[in-house]
Amino acid sequence: MEETYLLNVEGVKKKILHGGQGELPKFQDGSKITFHFQTLKDDFERTVIDDSREAGMPMEIIVGKMFKLEIWETLLSSMRAGEVAEFWCDAIHTGMYALVAKGMRRIVEGRDPLEGQKHRCGMGNMFDYHSTGYADLDELQRTPQPLIFIMELFRVRRGGRRGDGWPERVAEPHLAQVEEPWAYKRDTWAMSKEEKLAAVPVLHSEGNRLVLRKEFRQAAEKYQEAVICLRNLQAKEKPWEEAWLKLESLVTPLVLNYCQCQLELGEYYEVLEHTTELLQKHHGNAKAHFKRAKAHAAVWNEREAREDFARAAHLDPAMAAAVKKELKLLGERMRKKHVEERKRYRGLFQAPRAM
Repeated sequence: MEETYLLNVEGVKKKILHGGQGELPKFQDGSKITFHFQTLKDDFERTVIDDSREAGMPMEIIVGKMFKLEIWETLLSSMRAGEVAEFWCDAIHTGMYALVAKGMRRIVEGRDPLEGQKHRCGMGNMFDYHSTGYADLDELQRTPQPLIFIMELFRVRRGGRRGDGWPERVAEPHLAQVEEPWAYKRDTWAMSKEEKLAAVPVLHSEGNRLVLRKEFRQAAEKYQEAVICLRNLQAKEKPWEEAWLKLESLVTPLVLNYCQCQLELGEYYEVLEHTTELLQKHHGNAKAHFKRAKAHAAVWNEREAREDFARAAHLDPAMAAAVKKELKLLGERMRKKHVEERKRYRGLFQAPRAM
């Protein structure tokens, strides 16, 4: 019987095409999952992007090994042996698919999945992530979009002799020496340049979605992780040269988004620190002045707040209305504060009433 329902994950729908047998397997860390998959676009034609059956190789991943396309582990963990299911996944879950598919295709073609990432340096190579070498994957990388995955789960085995990758029966001996391109550690120091650059727009998008849901702390973590990726890359470049500036242009909006989250969370001194650092490098950034002004206003630095608001309106006249509104709020808060202070000081110097 066909059944459609939501997994307990935002942006995922599941449809069972063929029921499996037995109980739901125990997907413990280290368990090896073997499966076939088909990837389709969410369009009228349901365009097929990849098909492991056509490639002649089922796929294997190991639970808990931080598979680069994390949602696949979640999807497979909802299946029974022999089950075939169709999953619709929103773009928040599919941003890394192009990199995963590139590595898989190269292995099928008998090529090193890390080809092009070794023995290379320079900024030109960092931006190679704009091209995977496959036109359809380049499109997915430029424009993250919902995808459909049809999966057939063969088996789940505990342990395993090898790392993530294709099953032993189809693996070539030389591939055992190659780092699996679809497994990674979330620690930024362990990510390749290509992975860091590819992760940035995904993290940025996830942060934006969390902001819309008013989950500001989680959103700030996404923006922060993206900034760390870019700063690590910047550290290898000469400041203010073209390569460094390209990365800086990606860093700046992420820092501003992070600061907006901190404003919402009431972390005003952190906002002051980050906006001041940003303005030391980018004096004409109106948004940085505006956010710093709001932080100053929140901690009663009236003069500094007014100066930053004025600077923001001067640099970007489109912000004049917002600045006018904030200045009105600041004036009202300062007047209220002065009234409360006068009352408090007057009470301090009044003689106590006789009993």
